[in-house]
Amino acid sequence: EVQLVESGGGSVQAGGSLRLSCAASGFTYSTTRRNFMGWFRQAPGKERDGIAAISIRGGFTYYAESVKGRFTVSRDYANNTVYLQMNSLKPEDTAMYFCAAGQTSTALKSLTEDTYNDWGQGTQVTVSS
Repeated sequence: EVQLVESGGGSVQAGGSLRLSCAASGFTYSTTRRNFMGWFRQAPGKERDGIAAISIRGGFTYYAESVKGRFTVSRDYANNTVYLQMNSLKPEDTAMYFCAAGQTSTALKSLTEDTYNDWGQGTQVTVSS
């Protein structure tokens, strides 16, 4: 059974930092046909939007304009874990953050929800002003 488990969420003041982790089980980065790990977020009353993605084998990264320059996605290939380092946090970053695994033939779809079949349970991030 494939599982993705997020951790690292919490409450911080504007301008602060958090690092989210996503540990995968049920597949390994070295053998899976999945080729992207993505981070999505959803605030109350809003759509779930892709904010960052990384190719599993190559480590190439992709970002939404709303977080580019502030957030960094990375992975520990040997430990089947992806991270999202979030700096200069703003109140509008407040949301539930989800990790996902999927497959696409083009990086243009790496931030598209339909690319992903496996999802974590989410971890809450709250940024106060």
